[in-house]
Amino acid sequence: MSESHRSGCPINLTLEILGDRWSLIVIRDVMFGNRRHFRELLQNSEEGIASNILADRLKKLVDKGLLSRADDPSHKQKGIYSLTEMSIDLVPLFAEMGAWGRKYLDVSEDLAIRAELLEKGGRDLWRDFMAELRALHLGTSMPADTPSALARLTAAYLDVKARMEKAVS
Repeated sequence: MSESHRSGCPINLTLEILGDRWSLIVIRDVMFGNRRHFRELLQNSEEGIASNILADRLKKLVDKGLLSRADDPSHKQKGIYSLTEMSIDLVPLFAEMGAWGRKYLDVSEDLAIRAELLEKGGRDLWRDFMAELRALHLGTSMPADTPSALARLTAAYLDVKARMEKAVS
């Protein structure tokens, strides 16, 4: 089974998998929001993804090996989506994209805080975050001395969100 590609260029091949409007957003939401079920991904989407688009992207990402899907033991019709090593290896790309977006675009403070922390934390934070994602999604053991990067990123986001809501009221 061979697929045809526009070229064998690694950037082209990457874009053929990740270059549509929603694929990286879905991976981002699983990665940073720990959203593992279809309903969580649909209802908590900041960008308002449509259910048919989400279903299509989840299928595509599973087929391409970026996500895995397991049956949810609590409900036969639900699936639990997990990152694979391929998608965990995208953490540096997400960090660089976030840094670029913060530098050149009009970002919102609450949605940019994780990008800021990843940029300032550099490769050490990326490594810790990737180790934690492997533990959460692949079942590897978490190094004992590794602090929770996900908890740190989530707490920073929630703090900024709370501060912004308080300023509005």
